[in-house]
Amino acid sequence: MSVQSPADKLLAWYDDHARVLPWRAPPGAPPTDAYRVWLSEVMLQQTTVATVSGYFARFLERWPDVAALAAAPIEAVLQAWAGLGYYARARNLHACAVAVARDHGGRFPDTEEGLRALPGIGAYTAAAIAAIAFGRRAVVVDGNVERVVARLRAVDAALPAARPRLRDLADALTPDRRPGDFAQAMMDLGATVCTPRAPRCDVCPLATDCAARASGTPERWPVKAAKVARPTRLGVAYWLEAEDQLWLRRRPPRGLLGGLPEIPSSDWQDGLDIAAAVASAPVAADWQVLPGRVVHVFTHFRLELAVATARLDRRINLAEGFWHPLAAVETVGLPTALAKVVDHVQAARRRLL
Repeated sequence: MSVQSPADKLLAWYDDHARVLPWRAPPGAPPTDAYRVWLSEVMLQQTTVATVSGYFARFLERWPDVAALAAAPIEAVLQAWAGLGYYARARNLHACAVAVARDHGGRFPDTEEGLRALPGIGAYTAAAIAAIAFGRRAVVVDGNVERVVARLRAVDAALPAARPRLRDLADALTPDRRPGDFAQAMMDLGATVCTPRAPRCDVCPLATDCAARASGTPERWPVKAAKVARPTRLGVAYWLEAEDQLWLRRRPPRGLLGGLPEIPSSDWQDGLDIAAAVASAPVAADWQVLPGRVVHVFTHFRLELAVATARLDRRINLAEGFWHPLAAVETVGLPTALAKVVDHVQAARRRLL
């Protein structure tokens, strides 16, 4: 009786337990359209499946193929992306669509090398598209796969330094047949069975091959380096109303939240003097600081925003920014950090009723 390889066990498990996702073909089916794979993979970077599903459907309805997305204004793409975070992904998404439509006749390259030459496509995304959309053998390693491999082989080196070793081990596991299904099976195993806490070793198809399970403490892996504390930056958001309109502006095209609309604010910096920032507001008005602060955690720092509000009798011409109907502020596509300012102001006003 032949011994099944880990890949064979995993593919058999996937045939019965694959997650049904809107961007995925069923096990054993022909590869999924590259546009759908690419769009879903970019959206899923550092975002949950539950969150992405709705965005994916709305993007497909609005821009059903790469040519349609390439023809869209970048402002529309950024607005549709609002809430997914990491907005450089949206700018790269649009740039990539433009490149595919302009330079490749609307068809994605079918090799990892060709895919990596496109804007915003790194090693992981190129491998995922090559395997899932084009059936090419590629080593697809995301956070779920890292966890599965680290446990399977009990890799004691800490992340992120362990990543080259984990990739080599994943390469050794990756079969030549059904590479797209294998990649998605590894992702599903990490997401539903080999979870960060309380892994379900009793139902894992790789349980008999797993060194971490044999140790009795599989949660020990993957080993992670000690976290570095995030610094806190302070700022003041300036909420200015006039004639039922709200003053907004657009952030610079490059940098954090680049190109997105925002409620204007001071610089975000360590040790900001809040009173001084309010006193030097960009528009002269009777500014009042609301109680409490808006808190938002970015990847590399924690942001606290005081919110200063003011109302003018009439709209004035401003050196920068634009007026937007206050009643429709939720539709303008504010990034999450600034959308919290809207919630903060509305909550303060409800308390006064």
